[in-house]
Amino acid sequence: MAEAQGNIESKDFGIGIPQDSQGYYLKGAAHLDWGMKDRLARVFNARSGKTVMLAFDHGYIMGPTSGLERVDLSILPLVPYTDVLMCTRGVLRACIPPDCGKPVALRCSAGATVLKELSDELVGVAIEDAIRLNASAMAVQVYIGGEFEHKTIGNLVRVIDAGNAAGIPTLAVTAVGREMVRDARYLGLACRVCAELGAHFVKTYYCAEGFERVTAACPIPIVIAGGKKIAELDALTMARRAIDQGALGVDMGRNIFQADDPVSMIQAVRAVVHDDETPERALDLYQTLKSQSKGMVV
Repeated sequence: MAEAQGNIESKDFGIGIPQDSQGYYLKGAAHLDWGMKDRLARVFNARSGKTVMLAFDHGYIMGPTSGLERVDLSILPLVPYTDVLMCTRGVLRACIPPDCGKPVALRCSAGATVLKELSDELVGVAIEDAIRLNASAMAVQVYIGGEFEHKTIGNLVRVIDAGNAAGIPTLAVTAVGREMVRDARYLGLACRVCAELGAHFVKTYYCAEGFERVTAACPIPIVIAGGKKIAELDALTMARRAIDQGALGVDMGRNIFQADDPVSMIQAVRAVVHDDETPERALDLYQTLKSQSKGMVV
């Protein structure tokens, strides 16, 4: 406790030096509270302003999908190379070491599986549990134009309100139903709706035509979903084009953990997102790392 007497007199007031009113590097986040900015700074790299998220929450609707049969074996080797872990609370507690030092985007919507209508979801995690797990973001699926659009928008709004009170950002995940077309018009509508409702960043799909309009019209960061497994060069090309057209990162799952060499693939994705590499050079990196991991001479 400070003493009432005997203290050194204050003198270093920096007279004439204006206080640095620091801005914030992330799109749409300048007016957020300190805690929100702190958590978003864990998600988005301060140097590049972008993020490589590793999505492995598929089991909550798909069960043990290929590449996630044993999360402890397939995902843990990837943890050092990702910026953010996107997963469910069950897998987080069961498989992810608390000392891994990685921020978590916690899957907070639930209630449906591939056996039923996927859009019939609810809020599956209480804010108190997200706080206990030290989540850096809460992820909620939204089905704009889906059968249960109204319900999923309600889920998003409730999580946003709870997160605002606790200082935890909300990631809106725009799911595209079977009857929806993944074009710029639809994706732009879905992303803008999520932003207008108060989400802090959005995960959506990339579209080959007009994606720059999707990102331009969305006042918060967009990260793209990897989607189904495609060839490594195609996945890296998709990431490159998305970044060039305004995306601030990727949230990839199957295109990483279903790759022939997942550890090499996630490093190649990082090279595209954070180091501005071309898809071709990133593929060379992937092949080099893959050869080294197999003990082969390049």
